[in-house]
Amino acid sequence: MRIAILISGRGSNMTKLIDSCKENIPSSNIELVFSNSSKAIGLEYAKNESIPTEVIDHKEFETREKFDEALHRKLKEYEIDFICNAGFMRILSKEFVEKWFNKQINIHPSILPAFKGLDIHKRVIDSNVQVSGCTVHLVRAGVDEGPIVGQLSTYIDSTYDEKKLANKVLELEHMLYPTCLKLFSEELIKVEGDNIKYSSEALIELKKIQNNI
Repeated sequence: MRIAILISGRGSNMTKLIDSCKENIPSSNIELVFSNSSKAIGLEYAKNESIPTEVIDHKEFETREKFDEALHRKLKEYEIDFICNAGFMRILSKEFVEKWFNKQINIHPSILPAFKGLDIHKRVIDSNVQVSGCTVHLVRAGVDEGPIVGQLSTYIDSTYDEKKLANKVLELEHMLYPTCLKLFSEELIKVEGDNIKYSSEALIELKKIQNNI
């Protein structure tokens, strides 16, 4: 499977996906790292790993749809099969999402559907909830919308502040995202519309990382 990773910043999840594809997911290759910003730190890591990079600045386009069309053409140029959003700070248009329906996943640092959007960890701490975590989901039109593929959670104790929670959730993200990509790459799950069917092997993989927390 030919994969593109979309980033806007440091790309910490991107590095884990790259490493996992090399070490544990032989059926997948990262063929492109794309960013909407030339200042994205993750681009340098990709270049050092000999992975092609492309930048298209969204500010150069009059509308979201025109930028998304340029992105779509670039993905097709690289013959991409599947997209992983890894800190890609753009809300994608309905047209783009439909073109990549069930072929694009995103990771979000909360237990969706709770705490969509930005400033998640501050909002979690301020709300005094006892559990947080991360979610990998298929991408749909809208902010952090789409069928949930996998989730990991952690309890929040009285010592947690925003920074400590962010670091803990990031650890979970680095476990969950490569695992969910593996499920798609090795066809361990089937997606029919908005319904996800898990094979016994897929459930074993998800339980394995849950047990490692």
